[in-house]
Amino acid sequence: MAIQVIKDKCKGCKLCIKACPFDAIDMDGKLAVINEKCTACKVCISKCPFDAIENTGGDEVVDLSAYKNIWVFAEQRDGKLMNVALELIGEGYRLAKEISDDTKVCAVVVGDGVAHLTEECYAYGADEVILIEDPLLKQYTTDAYAKAITDAIQVYKPEIVLYGATHIGRDLAPRIAARCNTGLTADCTRLDVKVSSYIEYAKKNTTLDTSTLDPTDPSTGIKQTRPAFGGNLMATIICPRTRPQMSTVRPGVMQKRDKVEGAKGTLIVFKPEISKDDIHVQILEVVKSAKEMVSLTDADIICSGGRGLGDASGFELIKKFADKVGGVVGSSRAAVDAGWIDHSHQVGQTGTTVKPKIYFACGISGAIQHLAGMQTSDIIVAINKDPDAPMMEIADYAICGDLYKVIPEIIAEWDNAEALYDASTK
Repeated sequence: MAIQVIKDKCKGCKLCIKACPFDAIDMDGKLAVINEKCTACKVCISKCPFDAIENTGGDEVVDLSAYKNIWVFAEQRDGKLMNVALELIGEGYRLAKEISDDTKVCAVVVGDGVAHLTEECYAYGADEVILIEDPLLKQYTTDAYAKAITDAIQVYKPEIVLYGATHIGRDLAPRIAARCNTGLTADCTRLDVKVSSYIEYAKKNTTLDTSTLDPTDPSTGIKQTRPAFGGNLMATIICPRTRPQMSTVRPGVMQKRDKVEGAKGTLIVFKPEISKDDIHVQILEVVKSAKEMVSLTDADIICSGGRGLGDASGFELIKKFADKVGGVVGSSRAAVDAGWIDHSHQVGQTGTTVKPKIYFACGISGAIQHLAGMQTSDIIVAINKDPDAPMMEIADYAICGDLYKVIPEIIAEWDNAEALYDASTK
């Protein structure tokens, strides 16, 4: 272990125990002892007043060849898989084929009484399912899930682990990465293994000079691309020296595979060694929100309103619009910051990333943070008085006019849309 206690110097003052953020130091009598939770963060070295703790060497060299396959944390709630888990299984399947024909995508299902979810994982592309069940895992707790999955990683050694960038995924992934002493890239919007596919993406979507990259490079390290500086630039991050490589990916960014009914795979049952002593938080009660639930990531049609609505009452029209077209209500950050609508409706870099079939942007100018969260929609319809607004430039259909006149016209003609389309194509 890189961090060790010098026995002759240790005075048993316990200052290192108080300083350690990972509970990685125990007392053996009057002597401090480093345990397996140590991540070599070196905090204890600077806190010891007696110079009794030392770093015994350089960075540990990891045998990268020992790590194989791609894991997807198949997040479930109340026995139902989250949509982002299915999206990541599809993405994991694509990445696995880029690495080698022998690389498998494995869904990691954690909980209690969740074995029935294995068939759904197979149907969406998982080659294997690692099932981790225990009564202590019935409700999500950071301590229990982190320990169970970390223990499984140490046994099976996956090359890549993907998590959804949900509330749970964002809480869980960094804890596991720290325990595995590896890196984590958050909120990825693009993942590549082959250098050639990364070059193709970079040429099409960025200003990156790719002349120094070799498209025949055989390396299989994952290239993790994510927005940075409020979406003003894209950063690609690699993890060349440690494993597993870990990423969180926003819901709605990746594509699910078509469901194959009756698909089969391999089931691996991993029995976690956890006890109540490992869990420092006790769940007394789960209180579900009574407010209207918004499922932006699953919606086929989203009707979003922005500052151009004028005030909060404008969302009454947007709600009427969404009800008519069978969609859900979204919003820009400006509308949320103004207190016109709840944050759960916010689309964009600091809200929800969406990919609907149709996205109506009503009175939204198109700040780069908003565009980053919806620009991959199949069809974008912008309604705005300003013909030069960024949203009007990226829209498939741009309607320049007063939204309070345009939207009622669309509502009135929506039932005739199919007939109007047929007439226009004759």
